[in-house]
Amino acid sequence: MKKKSITLLAISALLLSSCQNQRQQQAPPPPQLPLIEVETKDITTFSEYPTQLQGIVSSEIRAKVSGYLTKVLVEEGAAVKKDEILFELETRSLSGDASAAKARVNAAQIEVEKLKPLVKKNIVSQNQLETAKAQLETAKSDLKSISANVDYATIKSPVDGFVGTINYRDGALINPTDRLALTRVVKTNKVFAYFSVNEKEYLNMVDQFNKTSEKTSDLLSSFPELILVMSNGKVYDKKGKLTSISSQVNRETGTVRFRATFDNPDLKLKDGLTGRIKIPSYNEDAVVVPRISTFSRQGKSFVFKFNTSDSSVTEKAIDVVRADPYLVIKSGLSEGDKIVGRGVNKIKNNDKIRPTSSTMDSIVNSFDKVFK
Repeated sequence: MKKKSITLLAISALLLSSCQNQRQQQAPPPPQLPLIEVETKDITTFSEYPTQLQGIVSSEIRAKVSGYLTKVLVEEGAAVKKDEILFELETRSLSGDASAAKARVNAAQIEVEKLKPLVKKNIVSQNQLETAKAQLETAKSDLKSISANVDYATIKSPVDGFVGTINYRDGALINPTDRLALTRVVKTNKVFAYFSVNEKEYLNMVDQFNKTSEKTSDLLSSFPELILVMSNGKVYDKKGKLTSISSQVNRETGTVRFRATFDNPDLKLKDGLTGRIKIPSYNEDAVVVPRISTFSRQGKSFVFKFNTSDSSVTEKAIDVVRADPYLVIKSGLSEGDKIVGRGVNKIKNNDKIRPTSSTMDSIVNSFDKVFK
């Protein structure tokens, strides 16, 4: 019995040793991955902000008096001139009021003329004449007000521009307090692009772009030209200029409102379009890495830094600014550090690799070829 137990133990040991040797033989070698050395470059980065465009003139057209809409004299998108008639409201009741007001003016005028000779003859007092004159002025004022309302029933364009969406048609009852305007007339040979910058970024911009003056008002003249990326992803062919910075920080959002102006001679840009504003920033001798050499997790960027002592890699968090196809390193790496150039999705923290030498340019160029 004792010999049988010893035999079983020996067999088990042999089997275990055989399995371990087999596993060791089957273990794959470390992956072969390119290493690159972190370099510095002169590079331009971009800060991006969502924007909405607005014509340099964007005037709501509203009625000043109530009435039924009887005529719509323009079409959506039509070019109109200042004082061109756009809409007409029903004026029969207003015209009746105007006729009554004219009659009151005539009656008051007759009363004044009748009292004048009587005052000279001391038949009536001067006070009676002054009262009659006051009633005449009141009647004239009422007539002027009603006549103005009659004029307001003819609604004209206050500016040159283009007609927007027409929100009401013939027969609609129009009131000055309506939620929707009748339409909007916009002028878009130039457009404004509004965007908001948080207060930290605003102060950084003052430090970065306003180097020639201590006055923040001079930031407008020293600010770089702006790029507009339209909603279809294409870059607008004309650069914009920063023309206004709000004097206040929005207390609810903690942002400062900026306004850029873009020329729009072919009227390609429309009032209400959205897009993104890109602000360029030139960086001299910036520490950079290829974007393909990084990976993200929970909103943070990482690289795999190579350890020469044991050929392992270690996750390294980095703070970056995007400048395709590179990322500018604000913190986390230094010039000369060695990182995995490509294949970061094939390894994990503390893995060992078989390094091959490569360069940043070759990594970037190989990435471009794949996606061309």
